[in-house]
Amino acid sequence: MKKSFLLLLVILSSNYLFAQKDSTTLNIEEFLEIVRQYHPAVKLSNIDIKRSEADILIARGAFNPIISNITSNKTFLNTEYYNYFNPNITIPLWYGVDIMAGVENLSGNRIDPTETFGKSSYLGISIPLIKNLVIQKRSAYLMQAKLYKEMTYTEQIALINNIMMEAASQYWQWVNAYQNYQIVDKNLSISLQRFEMIKKMWKNGERPSIDTIEAMTQLQIFESQKNESWLIYQSESIAMSAFLWKANNTPYQLPANTMPQQGWENESNIEAFQLNLTDLKEYARQFHPELKIYSQKFEVLGIDKKLKFQELLPELDFKYNHLSKGYNAFNTDGIFFQNNFQYGFKLEMPLLFSQGRGEYKKVKLKIEENKINQSQKLQNIELKIQNYHNEFVILKNQVKLHSAMLSNFKTMLKAEESLFRNGESSLFLINSRENKVLEIERKLIELKTKYYKTIYALQWSTGLLK
Repeated sequence: MKKSFLLLLVILSSNYLFAQKDSTTLNIEEFLEIVRQYHPAVKLSNIDIKRSEADILIARGAFNPIISNITSNKTFLNTEYYNYFNPNITIPLWYGVDIMAGVENLSGNRIDPTETFGKSSYLGISIPLIKNLVIQKRSAYLMQAKLYKEMTYTEQIALINNIMMEAASQYWQWVNAYQNYQIVDKNLSISLQRFEMIKKMWKNGERPSIDTIEAMTQLQIFESQKNESWLIYQSESIAMSAFLWKANNTPYQLPANTMPQQGWENESNIEAFQLNLTDLKEYARQFHPELKIYSQKFEVLGIDKKLKFQELLPELDFKYNHLSKGYNAFNTDGIFFQNNFQYGFKLEMPLLFSQGRGEYKKVKLKIEENKINQSQKLQNIELKIQNYHNEFVILKNQVKLHSAMLSNFKTMLKAEESLFRNGESSLFLINSRENKVLEIERKLIELKTKYYKTIYALQWSTGLLK
């Protein structure tokens, strides 16, 4: 009996100390918002977005005006052959067209007779007539850089969708562990009260001594289960801490006194969730980030295909300069192709176009590969949605069924306790009923947490956890 009294004292003390701790609650949306704001993977994806913005800036550099200057001189055996000065500017335009302007100053005793002596100026244009007219590398790279930025945003959404699912799954495992601990703790308190009652009845000669041993055994079983469930709860709390970070990129340990919110079974957030199977599949086809990435890749490959097609065309470039005497390019009496002009054509064409045909074939194969991957991804996503929706429907029914079963088992336990007080039952039957109630309670908690986890998995499989 001394051992029993010491056990009672330990139990009461531990319960009192635990109850005295200031506790805080954490619901799933608060938890997911912390993950959404501060998780390092999300922050790294923001860096990827900034990197894609830098790539756009680099691609736009191909359209920046270019200022240059050519200065050259040759003097040999005290003879000045030439002295040449040519500052100029080139302005690249979108369709492979370049506008040029500059001034020249050429002097000397032995200059090329085709060059203009003295001061002159020019205003010209360079136009590709066949190859690179519709699209060329500088415009293609800029369009692709913008698409890559959109893809980076989409990849971030897909990343957040996956992280939110992992975090939500861990949250419900944490809830499950906590609720199991609470149930066992409640049964331990009831078992302790029953032990005290049986002990008094034994002292009064109303029950045999063997009943005190049986009551003590039940109490010890619950104490052991409480320790185990507490350890599991702490382990799940540590696992949840892996998702928690502060704004300054330092990890955050979930305090031991943090617990799920009261009324977790009435999760209000899921009321806004889409749970209709047809609507979920339709949304996934249009907006799922992992599918959207394939669509954006089609756009990138489409630009690449147009660019590679240019390699199948001959290169024919036209260059025209309007010339003026002096440094004023507009001070001239000539007009287009009548006076003071310079022009030229450049034709270049490989005989077999082997490189162009090979590059064009490769990009067509990439498009076909992307199409197959997209179809496969769509099928996998729709199968996941179907599977989680089936699980959702079954679990919803299972929760209702086990709730009714629990109510029935609790009724039978109360009836057994009434019979026991009237001397018509045994402690063994009460313990059996109580163990069954505990089993159904724990099963119901497991089903409820699976139910909520499946609802979040259904949103994840559709790409809705953002």
